Amino acid sequence: MPQTQDQKLIEYFQKFVTFNRLEKMELVLSHRTRYLTVVLENIFQPHNASAVLRSCDGFGIQDVHIIENSNSYRVNPGVSLGTSQWLTLHKYSTQENNTLSAIRILQEKGYRIIATTPHRNDTDLEEFDLEKGKTALFFGTEMHGLSEDVLKNADEFMKIPMHGFVESFNISVSCAVSLHNLSCRLRESEIPWELTLNEREQVMLEWLRNSVKNAQSLEKEYYRRLQ
Repeated sequence: MPQTQDQKLIEYFQKFVTFNRLEKMELVLSHRTRYLTVVLENIFQPHNASAVLRSCDGFGIQDVHIIENSNSYRVNPGVSLGTSQWLTLHKYSTQENNTLSAIRILQEKGYRIIATTPHRNDTDLEEFDLEKGKTALFFGTEMHGLSEDVLKNADEFMKIPMHGFVESFNISVSCAVSLHNLSCRLRESEIPWELTLNEREQVMLEWLRNSVKNAQSLEKEYYRRLQ
């Protein structure tokens, strides 16, 4: 079977990466998933925003969806430690209602909309059913939580059980706790959570572009030689 253009580019860029680096990238890629994804609505504190990215990378979540309505999403490099280059970030900032736009796009991709907030019909994290389908976890602002648009369109509600005086954790802790539980259970299940071959190739190519110095110039040279 002939190589695709992406496969040829991957092979080309691999020449500029050390064997150890490439081995690490392939190992991490084998643990990546899109069965779970994280959606951040209007997060504005750079420390929390960056900590969420580290958690997503650490637990193997490839996609993070960022909704910017009234707040711009800013990352603190000292906290994220470069993890954003390994994640696929989807930003929603150009529509009149970016929340509804994000929800529509995720639903079209087959995701359940899960509001991570206490609700009269909520489910505890440990009891959340992963087998019902792909899951988009929505996290809201530190001050106001999720918007009414998310609450009205949510398929389900999920909460972390609390046993102290505090009513909730901040967003970065809530995200980390949720992803630890769900990602561990997902990998122990028989759910097909891994990336498809085509997805793996697309992600690997993006990682190589982000890892290789002067990647854009090298890619232009690659296509010039093809001509």
